[in-house]
Amino acid sequence: MTRTNAEPQPAAAGAGLFIAFEGGEGCGKSTQVPLLASWLSERGHVVRTTFEPGDGVLGQAIRSIVLDPANTDLSDRAEALLYAADRAAHVDGVLRPALGEGAVVISDRYMDSSLAYQGAGRNLTMADVERVSRWATQGLRPDLVILLDIDPVIGLERAGRRSAADRIEGESLAFHKRVRRSFLHLAGRGGHYLVLDATAPIDQIAALIRQGVGPLLPPAPVPPTHPLGTPAAGVPE
Repeated sequence: MTRTNAEPQPAAAGAGLFIAFEGGEGCGKSTQVPLLASWLSERGHVVRTTFEPGDGVLGQAIRSIVLDPANTDLSDRAEALLYAADRAAHVDGVLRPALGEGAVVISDRYMDSSLAYQGAGRNLTMADVERVSRWATQGLRPDLVILLDIDPVIGLERAGRRSAADRIEGESLAFHKRVRRSFLHLAGRGGHYLVLDATAPIDQIAALIRQGVGPLLPPAPVPPTHPLGTPAAGVPE
């Protein structure tokens, strides 16, 4: 499945670009993020890859709480608030500074994960989770959300081969089915989404991602030149 919503608009010169990868367990985000980052770097773009939860000192502490299977007494609302706290720190400490410097920022998960996992997965009121998340992010939204869609049965099998289940991966199949339906619902509401079949070959997915990202890219930095107009020493022609 490949689907896009809304006509992409190129970023203004000098502006950063914010791309978020979303999807259920085992969908391949951790494979596709570095592939896209490498492709962008090769074309001269400054790239910052990041993830949620856990990028930063506070985030690492929150990640250890929300993903630890031993924390069986963590309430659903407390979990949602912890993810919101991680996101607030992430926005202030990583995302806005990098975007302000004109970087292409690629995040493995962002706000849609809270709506899907804590909203639909935990059966919390979606409007409440969205309101808290928007407050935590001060309204910062990705320029493009890439949703790698996968049947939870296949995704959980993939994730299980990778490592022992964490607190979220260990939830019921019904939980993960609700998460998937929510991701697809969010993509269907409109906005800049690229929905891809996560079971397709890795190279094919990567090529489709590049096609979707290309029109949104800001101009790559121009290499410094000699006064005579030739590239400076050490800068490849």
